[in-house]
Amino acid sequence: MSEQLKHECGIAMIRLLKPLDWYKEKYGTAAYGLNNLYLLMEKQHNRGQEGAGIACVKLDSSPGEEYIFRSRAMGSGAIGEVFSDVHNQIAESASEGVTEENRPFIGELYLGHLRYSTTGRSGISYVHPFLRRNNWKSRNLCLAGNFNLTNVQEVFEEIVASGQHPRHNADTFIILEQMGAMLDEHVQHLYDDFEKLGLSGEEMNERIEESLDLERIIRDASQTWDGGYVIIGTTGSGDSFAFRDRWGIRPAHYYMDDEIVVVASERAVIQTVMNVDTESVKELGAGEALIIKRDGRTRLTQILPVEGPHPCSFERIYFSRGSDRDIYRERKMLGRLLAKPILESVNYDIDHTVFSFIPNTAEVAYYGMMEGLRSYHNDQKATAIAALRNPSKDKLNEILNHHIRTEKLAVKDIKLRTFIAEDSNRNDLAAHVYDITYGTITPGVDSIVVIDDSIVRGTTLKRSIVKILSRLNPRRIVVVSSSPQVRYPDYYGIDMSRMSEFIAFNAAIELLRETGRESIIDEVYRKCKAAENLPKEKVRNYVKDIYAPFTYEQISEKIAMMVSPDDCSCEVKVVYQSIEGLHQACLVHNGDWYFSGDYPTPGGNKLVCRAFANYYEGSDRR
Repeated sequence: MSEQLKHECGIAMIRLLKPLDWYKEKYGTAAYGLNNLYLLMEKQHNRGQEGAGIACVKLDSSPGEEYIFRSRAMGSGAIGEVFSDVHNQIAESASEGVTEENRPFIGELYLGHLRYSTTGRSGISYVHPFLRRNNWKSRNLCLAGNFNLTNVQEVFEEIVASGQHPRHNADTFIILEQMGAMLDEHVQHLYDDFEKLGLSGEEMNERIEESLDLERIIRDASQTWDGGYVIIGTTGSGDSFAFRDRWGIRPAHYYMDDEIVVVASERAVIQTVMNVDTESVKELGAGEALIIKRDGRTRLTQILPVEGPHPCSFERIYFSRGSDRDIYRERKMLGRLLAKPILESVNYDIDHTVFSFIPNTAEVAYYGMMEGLRSYHNDQKATAIAALRNPSKDKLNEILNHHIRTEKLAVKDIKLRTFIAEDSNRNDLAAHVYDITYGTITPGVDSIVVIDDSIVRGTTLKRSIVKILSRLNPRRIVVVSSSPQVRYPDYYGIDMSRMSEFIAFNAAIELLRETGRESIIDEVYRKCKAAENLPKEKVRNYVKDIYAPFTYEQISEKIAMMVSPDDCSCEVKVVYQSIEGLHQACLVHNGDWYFSGDYPTPGGNKLVCRAFANYYEGSDRR
């Protein structure tokens, strides 16, 4: 993607099912779990570069010894900083003569987290895992997640009504306090029941830890949650879980054998780290939880009824690593399905068209696009050969050697420090983020087709890609998006919540004004303001009315005009994937609300109306 979007988070969880001595004997180290956690997080570094954190639980620590360890850091180098801190602590304890299995961060249970903020809040206090401390091991709660709740204020008010006084109103803090209070209450009930049986001391603790019912706590807490989430968590006593939202919006995968349980945001990551085949890694179902008891017993349980499901298609298009078997196939299919509209955009003149891609994530879609183009070209060759009565070898070679022209036209060179320039010069500097390969086209004769995986804001296209490609003096530049037009904000974990960010939305607004239909903008605002006082369940997406007067093609044409630099002398076209094509390529992952406006949860409709009202009022709020 030429314009970076921030995904919220990546998660990793490891539960060792055998004693630490077993791993030390088999793998040569008691840090087997810690080492694999590092790999899981590094392989998912694409999912969060604002912060990282890990937590470790030791299951058999003695009273007076620490049993929960946590380390967090900020910045793009957070993973390295966290594990450097951890290994420094391990080395220090080793120098003091502490045996390996008793050193800090050497335990049986690990949580890992990579953070991208979608709320604009930053600071170490917002970096997961979050920890709620208590002197009772069973009352400690540690959580990390990839999520965004749309109704956090509603949940906040529910907690306050129960008598709590949360210190923050961010969704992660709210969930921690909500579940923590329920855990406290549950443990207290168990204590009261076992006290009546005459239990006390270590025997009491043991029975409480054996009887913890995390499934019930998760079910009770999540009843009112609206949004996309995968949450991993553990108690101080070692009961742990991974839980996915009922709409299946955010991704979660797991692997289990007789020695380990692994959970991560992406399947291919688990395959690589654990060296297992695709079928061995399972996807956690919508509304499903993976529960691991302190003694290692593991079960899958349906916590909430499935609604949809609507797994995020942007995960397939862009966010998840393309090394996953199915994601690779889907991205290729997205490109392949665009062959026909691309050919139409250049009037089927493949002799005078050069095809390329915008580095780096669009490369797989480019391969699919080329497969589609070559399929068309092969049909043309077959027709030409069939029309020959007595073809000579030279004529056959001439037809067979005719090929689709491909070149690497755009090269992403460096990340320019545009902040050092005055505002008036930043656009000039931005134009040089990409280099071009000179001498690859015939000026004034050849067209250029470049594919990207998504066009969201259009600013990079105008200021950099189209601007620099136009220096080759092509007859035409066609920019292709393997995903549909991004028209609506996301509220489930992607950092795009303002209407003004979307070039498709801005194109529709300009078209309304150009055609004398400004009244539609005012009417949508009135409906959105009226929706502020309605329950989320009674709100619909009124912003759809902004796009209703225009065809898909009309908006694409307007976008093409908007991304054309003022000094661009050639024609510019934009070709988008259709929503139907998206669903054909991504059969299972059908969550398309950012393209269609069909939000899977009531909270999405509520927030898109708020976003439009903010836009209309000139507010920059998220």
